[in-house]
Amino acid sequence: PKILDCLEKETNEILIPEVISRKARKAVERMVAVGRSHWIVIRNKKPSLNQRYIKKIVKNAMMEDLQPHGDVTTQLIKNKKKLKAKIISNQKGIIGGLNFAREAFKYSDKKINFKAKMKDGRKIDKKKVVATITGNAKGILKSERVALNFLSIISGVATITNKFVIKVRGKPCKICCTRKTSPNLRLIQKYGVKLGGGLNHRFNLSDEILIKDNHIAVEGDIRKLVKKAIKNKCGKKITVEVDNLNQLKKIIGLKFHRVLFDNMNSKNLRKGIKILNMFYETEASGGITLKNVRKIASTGVKRISVGQITHSAPIVNFKLEV
Repeated sequence: PKILDCLEKETNEILIPEVISRKARKAVERMVAVGRSHWIVIRNKKPSLNQRYIKKIVKNAMMEDLQPHGDVTTQLIKNKKKLKAKIISNQKGIIGGLNFAREAFKYSDKKINFKAKMKDGRKIDKKKVVATITGNAKGILKSERVALNFLSIISGVATITNKFVIKVRGKPCKICCTRKTSPNLRLIQKYGVKLGGGLNHRFNLSDEILIKDNHIAVEGDIRKLVKKAIKNKCGKKITVEVDNLNQLKKIIGLKFHRVLFDNMNSKNLRKGIKILNMFYETEASGGITLKNVRKIASTGVKRISVGQITHSAPIVNFKLEV
């Protein structure tokens, strides 16, 4: 396939198929390395992140923890003291962030040996050993908290996402994340969503035209605004948010891609989907919980976007045991 066929611009993913020439694969991976560090690479359906990005964000996290005088407590430890330790999960979940943890320990001492016992995206049980670390005691202790923080955050997003995915199993519906992410941690959280089996929504404001309620309130006329978007879309997909059936009726027949039903009850959602009659892709958002997500999926909607899986994801707790 052509290299550009591997790009999924709406979700900022680079899809590398199982069947692809060696030359094309190298070209895609080179493009990722030099200029698309904020993209998630999908190899054989498994998500991964650019190593250069991982190093950068881990470095920033370590500097945040060490400035201005370093780890003044660990400085009390003898320089040549060696340590064997293991990272253990304190609860069930989906593991994510092992490469971030590895990079945190390598930041303090490149000679530290970090051995992951599994791969990101796997299910873990309570008391499961997910990695072992051997090397200089100072380096391990210095990086402990940053490594565990990355594991906790990414695993937390993956775990809550997977709970939603399981709830809609058997329905023709995908669980999506939103832009309700922590500042500067969006890629990490969207990576967690992929590990949990979810679908990434647009990465940022330039990826897609999404006409929301405030845009409509400012412009005043939803149909005129959608027409303007169609005229100026420049290859971007167009999604239009509606919160009632009257808005929906005003835009039916216009050539855009997706209708986002916001905060609609199941009854009106069913009516809206029936009105559309397969002309547009459909998505529901607003007030989605683990208790009601299956009921919403039963309406026939194709996507459900859930802010909770990023902005309120509980962490998965890990500990470093010496």
